[in-house]
Amino acid sequence: MQLSTIILPTYPWREARVIWQRAESLGFHAAYTYDHLSWRTFRDRAWFATVPTLAAAATATEVIRLGTMVTNPNFRHPVTLAKDLITLDDLSDGRITLGIGSGGTGFDARVLGDEPWPPRERADRFAEFLALLNTLLQQDATTSHGAYYTAIEARNIPGCVQAPRIPFYVAATGKRGLGLAARYGQGWVTDLDTTATGDVTIEEGLRVLRSRLNKLSAACDAAGRDMTELDKVLVHGTSPKLDSVAAFVDWAGQHSALGFTEIALHWPVPDSVFAGDMTLFEKIATDGRSQVALL
Repeated sequence: MQLSTIILPTYPWREARVIWQRAESLGFHAAYTYDHLSWRTFRDRAWFATVPTLAAAATATEVIRLGTMVTNPNFRHPVTLAKDLITLDDLSDGRITLGIGSGGTGFDARVLGDEPWPPRERADRFAEFLALLNTLLQQDATTSHGAYYTAIEARNIPGCVQAPRIPFYVAATGKRGLGLAARYGQGWVTDLDTTATGDVTIEEGLRVLRSRLNKLSAACDAAGRDMTELDKVLVHGTSPKLDSVAAFVDWAGQHSALGFTEIALHWPVPDSVFAGDMTLFEKIATDGRSQVALL
């Protein structure tokens, strides 16, 4: 099992650079960041743009994988996103992973002046967005006329460093989204959204995740895909509280046994829902990671 971290884009780069480099030196498999224009309780706090942050991180690090966790169509278009991703893959020498989902109905869904899309339209848009992005990242020139997204001779030369394109980690829980993960994904992402729903017990979380994995298995069967080909990433929110290295290793072990291949922990942010003991976090990143790697 791999251990990764999520670094929120809340710091000016003179501070953020140190954090991204520290994540690499601690041995994390990957460092991701959110792709939002603002987010929940951070709405009135500093929040920097995702793509420039990842570009800076790519030049400040050497081996750690980098990516979004996750982007979505709320304020993105496949054509411009593809160009950004190809550039990031070049800057990082092939270390970019795209975490992507259908998006929510919060601030990002309204900031451009539109009303949030109804659930069916959101699902339709996501399917079209993902299909077009998949094509754009693998062709020198793409023309496509969709119901929601159009590309007219969109050029993407020289393409991705990673072949045939950067990995897609698809965040989904519903039938259609899981079908897209099975079709396009190199990985699948989920969380329990405890920052919004409140604490959950480990037992309840395992029950929910087991159900989702069963649905993912069914989606892979329907797509003729071997589920073991997909990385399965669990994003830890604020619950359960991991108050020791041993507690983390036990918790991670239960999720490894369930089938997860990667866990992403939030880098502690003082005075926030992600506040935490930095000393313990670093011990988990080193001592805990070495034990989890054996699972």
